[in-house]
Amino acid sequence: MAIFVWQGKNRQGGPQSGEMEAKNREIVLATLRRQGLTETKVKKKPIEIHLFPEKVDEKDISVFFRQLSTMINAGLPLVQCFEMAERGSEKKALNKLLKDVRQSLESGNPLGETMRKFPKEFDRLTCALVEAGEQGGILDSILLRLCTYKEKALSLKRKIKSAMVYPAAILAVSFIVTAILMIFVIPIFGEMFADFGADLPAPTQITMMVSDLFVEYWYLVVGAPIALVFAIKSIYKTPKGRYQLDKLLLALPVMGEVLRKASVARFCRTFSTLAAAGVPILEALDTVAETAGNVVIEEVILSSKVSIAQGQTLSAPLEESGIFPVMVTQMISIGEQTGSLEEMLSKIADFYEEEVDVAVDNMQQLMEPLIMAFLGVVIGGLVISMYLPIFQMASIV
Repeated sequence: MAIFVWQGKNRQGGPQSGEMEAKNREIVLATLRRQGLTETKVKKKPIEIHLFPEKVDEKDISVFFRQLSTMINAGLPLVQCFEMAERGSEKKALNKLLKDVRQSLESGNPLGETMRKFPKEFDRLTCALVEAGEQGGILDSILLRLCTYKEKALSLKRKIKSAMVYPAAILAVSFIVTAILMIFVIPIFGEMFADFGADLPAPTQITMMVSDLFVEYWYLVVGAPIALVFAIKSIYKTPKGRYQLDKLLLALPVMGEVLRKASVARFCRTFSTLAAAGVPILEALDTVAETAGNVVIEEVILSSKVSIAQGQTLSAPLEESGIFPVMVTQMISIGEQTGSLEEMLSKIADFYEEEVDVAVDNMQQLMEPLIMAFLGVVIGGLVISMYLPIFQMASIV
């Protein structure tokens, strides 16, 4: 099947155009003639090649859910809600997704079950909440709760990403600048110092030796960082490698604490949202573990599921893991005893989201002088080592 673009005139002589999917051009022409169209022109629609294919992101889903909640609350049928959303969508990828979901709904499939067919766009948490909303007849309120959750999760993800990208970008730029100086600039000074006729200062000799290594093994200098990135990605794809890397991230001096607080906030926010929607606790823990974002924490959550299945509390295995702070496990224990676990988890999530804000700001304030000092030592050291012979020459003259 191919897509054809057609133009023609109706019985009143008015121009009409559109697209049609068919096996060949003759079928399109015959179909248009049966519809009473004349002076028809048909051509095959060119294939669009996108280097960067358009994707449906979390923000698109969150905005759509808010619109869907409003329309459901107004009493519109679900299929009609999706039809209206399709007409109002300007993003092709989102439009196609809504069309596919609508067609499945028209076939009689529930919304939650339909969403599970699109795991890239609708994660397990979303599907579980939508199914709970359909069963309880509170889909509109569940969608609003889901929007709030996604907005908070996106905000938290942006903060963590900014905290990690900034120092990594500075270090990458400093490495590139140093490599350029070593490979292209320092050798020029070396040729100039060759006729100096005196012993070079020790810092200059060290710099020249390092520069010679950079020039001789330039392919290693260029390839090593790239190979390191691919190696880390390959290791992270293996279960054992991912576990070790996630464990290492949590053990980092400053960044590890930020990631730990972010994981606690995500755990509490996700669990609270599922509990409020009426999702059974064991099923909720499966979903929370899947969305944890860290294998070490995922294992702790799954072990707590086993503990609960055996009639024990949630707080006990979390406390034994040593990953969750004592304050968190104590508040969860109080929530279990008083029957207000959902409310307690929400409060913990609010607290730790604010803690992440403060921790990220503090880390950035700490990193800025450290990075500046590092750049000053590296770049400044290179410049000084190259000018020392010139100063020595001037003193001799």
